[in-house]
Amino acid sequence: MTGDEVADTPAAMGPRLRAAREHRGSTLTGVSRATGISPSTLSRIETGRRKPTLEVVVRLAKEYGVSLDELAGTAPAAGQRTSALRRFGDDKAVLPLTRYVGGLHAHKHVLPAVQEPPARPRQVSHDGWEWLCVLYGRLWLALGDQDLVLGAGDVAEFDTRSPHGVANAGPGGPVEYLIMFGPQGERLRPRTPPAPGRRDR
Repeated sequence: MTGDEVADTPAAMGPRLRAAREHRGSTLTGVSRATGISPSTLSRIETGRRKPTLEVVVRLAKEYGVSLDELAGTAPAAGQRTSALRRFGDDKAVLPLTRYVGGLHAHKHVLPAVQEPPARPRQVSHDGWEWLCVLYGRLWLALGDQDLVLGAGDVAEFDTRSPHGVANAGPGGPVEYLIMFGPQGERLRPRTPPAPGRRDR
């Protein structure tokens, strides 16, 4: 790693810490009770507004059951491959697509196929704004009291302070989707006007 990459590593842990917490179905409040780290500090770390100390990272790694290498993005993949794909147990894989040092970041999620219809997804809430796009399969998005099933090409955008959770809507195959996430108030802004004479359907 270069000097710049080493300096950026603590801030880059934000999305990995968030993914590990969500995989366990934990809330910021629950993690705070278990680790003694305040919910506001956890939220700022996850959104890149604060760099975690080594002590904090060690406590969170123990709570989430992940290695420090996984959180730092330096763990070798199976078979010594150089893929950046990170697995969280048997039910989710996450591929970071950006070097997260604050602001918007993006990553790809893969949920494996399921044999039976799943239970309603466990919901979490936190500061931020999320844009989600399904690439393949059918994704169940539980957003507050709403239940949406999104297919390939469907997009959802929402304030992550609203309770939300996802699951494979299966059965039928895996689900692949992209997520872009940023601190509260930071959201995607369309800039291209529609073509003349074209109307939204």
